[in-house]
Amino acid sequence: MSASTSFFTAEMATYLFSTQIADDAKVLARGLKQRDPELLDLLIEQYQYRLFRYLFHLTASREKAEDFFQETWIRVLERGHQYDGKSKFEAWLFAIARHLVIDWQRQKKVTSLDALTDPEQSAPLQIPNTQEPSPLHQILTKEQESGMQASLGQLAGIYREVLLLRFHEDLQLDEIAAVLDAPISTVKSRLYRGLEALRAALPGGQA
Repeated sequence: MSASTSFFTAEMATYLFSTQIADDAKVLARGLKQRDPELLDLLIEQYQYRLFRYLFHLTASREKAEDFFQETWIRVLERGHQYDGKSKFEAWLFAIARHLVIDWQRQKKVTSLDALTDPEQSAPLQIPNTQEPSPLHQILTKEQESGMQASLGQLAGIYREVLLLRFHEDLQLDEIAAVLDAPISTVKSRLYRGLEALRAALPGGQA
């Protein structure tokens, strides 16, 4: 067997192992309870882009997203025993990340992430609308020229987040509800309103 063949075989075995671990929630839960460092490395490799994209979207700051990215994985290692394998790992992962951001916002004397982004609040926080691409637009480097991403960046935060979780991360409504710690009815409402707002923001006003 040539060196190149051996390398390919090893790479394929690593890929298959990574995929198997990610798909088998029970195996994953057992590994997290045992604080398996190899498993954590595989999870970081598989979810790093998605997690960083999500945090960048929430914080509108590359520096903060990097800080929360590191802290999230520390929490995963520390609290791995809490993951029971009954839900998708990414839903549990995003919930940890979101709670870290909420805690950070509370330190800034804001009661919740929703209060920062809800357009119905009296003083919602809006990402500055400058000529530079939005943070969400920047992190999606493969889609920078997409009109859909440009329009998505114009939406209020609570709608962008739900659309991101549903269509980018492919989470189901109950999983999104778990991430947001909100009723499914709230998720449905935000998804509906977000889609309507996105449709209006798209060129020509159509989705």
